Amino acid sequence: MLQGFKEFISRGNAVDLAVGVVIGAAFTGIVNSLVNNVLNPLIGGLFGTPNFDRTWVWTLGAGDDVAEVLPFSMVTAAVNFLLVAAALYFFVVLPMNTLAARRKIEVTEPEAPADDVRILTEIRDLLAADRADRAGTRSF
Repeated sequence: MLQGFKEFISRGNAVDLAVGVVIGAAFTGIVNSLVNNVLNPLIGGLFGTPNFDRTWVWTLGAGDDVAEVLPFSMVTAAVNFLLVAAALYFFVVLPMNTLAARRKIEVTEPEAPADDVRILTEIRDLLAADRADRAGTRSF
């Protein structure tokens, strides 16, 4: 049982996943800061409010037992999701892809030799092998 656990932990997949989760958690703060401190204020400047939570409010009940239903909070959540996705794409994925494309080294495979050259090469190799065999069977 412990051997199986040791093999599971030793696999690269588990370690890579753990590293990815930790880096993702650390990176969340950067993305949230970008969205909350840069993109949401821009939206607030354009639309007057950085979120749509209180755009349409239903109140249920009376007195101290008032419940508010905020249907546009889903719109705010969807916009925040799109902002996070856009921030990740435009500020992380796109620059990394551009950098990777610049560093990509094109590897060109050599062209295959013409048929006559290939056949002549095979003949040369066969003749060389035949000479080696004859040289090895001679008795001196």
